Amino acid sequence: MKLIGTILAGATLALAPAAMAQTMQSSPAPATPDASAQTTPAPAAPQANGPVTDAEVDQFATAALEVEKIRKDTATPDADKGAKMAAAATGAGLTAERFNAIGQAMQSDPTLNKRIQAAATAKLAAAGKAPGSTQP
Repeated sequence: MKLIGTILAGATLALAPAAMAQTMQSSPAPATPDASAQTTPAPAAPQANGPVTDAEVDQFATAALEVEKIRKDTATPDADKGAKMAAAATGAGLTAERFNAIGQAMQSDPTLNKRIQAAATAKLAAAGKAPGSTQP
């Protein structure tokens, strides 16, 4: 199970730059900096907060496993991986922002971490790729 946690944590962190780039591209930069923005942290987007549902745990596990495949793919240029990782998150039913929010939450919430690891392990077992499996 430790391997699954490592994969999921790596996948989450790997997607962070892609999600940040997408967020930055989708919202124009302000023409002049706001002094209050410099001293007060911006509130998180409403969709990034809230409890993680069972459906989101499943979606996150699916996306994280796919993100890990993309991260390890040596045939894909690093410059293209961010977009593919974000697409893996959205393909699993999560926004890149929600994917990252769940990934961050799982690092500080042992219960959520165990739920996600169980979902990922079940997905790998169903595919015949569970840790300790005799199949390649």
